[in-house]
Amino acid sequence: MAMVSILLLSFFLLGTIVGSFLNVVVIRYGIRTLKGRSKCFSCDKTLRWFELVPVFSFLIQKGQCRSCLSRLSLQYPLVELITGLVFTLVFWKQSSLLFSSSLSFFHISYFIFHLLLWSLLISLSVYDFRHKIIPDALVYGSCLISLLLFCISYFPPERLESFSRAGIFHISSLFDFWSGFLFAAPFALIWFFSKGRAMGLGDAKLVLLFPWLLGFAQGLSALVLGFWIGAAVALGALLLKASTSFLPPNLYPTFRSRLKNLGLKTELPLGPFLVLGLFLVYVFGWDVTGLGMLLQASF
Repeated sequence: MAMVSILLLSFFLLGTIVGSFLNVVVIRYGIRTLKGRSKCFSCDKTLRWFELVPVFSFLIQKGQCRSCLSRLSLQYPLVELITGLVFTLVFWKQSSLLFSSSLSFFHISYFIFHLLLWSLLISLSVYDFRHKIIPDALVYGSCLISLLLFCISYFPPERLESFSRAGIFHISSLFDFWSGFLFAAPFALIWFFSKGRAMGLGDAKLVLLFPWLLGFAQGLSALVLGFWIGAAVALGALLLKASTSFLPPNLYPTFRSRLKNLGLKTELPLGPFLVLGLFLVYVFGWDVTGLGMLLQASF
């Protein structure tokens, strides 16, 4: 038990370090190379190593640059904490595999690919939240890794030879593969007919990987859950906007100004909510549609 706790803490710390790098990816993507030292955007001062310690530097510096005292974005500690939590839960999810008596380099690589996938999805979500667009490089990379994990799940090395000799491909694996395109089709059609005004094409590319990672039934649950979360957040924001009229005018003026222009036509990024729904179903196996239980009963 003590060993498991140490490993969970270790993966949380590793996640915060990776999260710090993901912040760099999100901020510099499409603007500048990932090479070079981190600098303050206000005074252009090169940051020292002790100013870049995940989460702690932000807290110790009270969310300010040490040189010019300009405010730092909450994105930095939030992404680091979220990535730490994600790494911890992915380790917990895959712990039965990692503690298996038959643990091999293949299994370790499989686990690392999961961490890499969720790192890309976190970067993709944060970028979409900031800029209302899903970068092609991040979504294509996520789809490629998901497809690789899909192939590994259905055709692990110990089964490849028997599948090859018999010429058998599991029917469910083919269905899960093609259902990725089935998931993406409605999103692509909405993008096409609205000429990109109602939805971005990046969302269609993103949902491709849902059944590749989770299978058709759980992938559909993740999709539905992502929409529910997005709808709940949008409704909550509108209710919050309505409630600000009952608050004193000098209370949270910056927050009030951000809510002022919020309306039914306000553009809301869908990617982060879809990824959150995907992660919740991935970790906890929620079957919000009941389809998974129905398929199990049928077969």
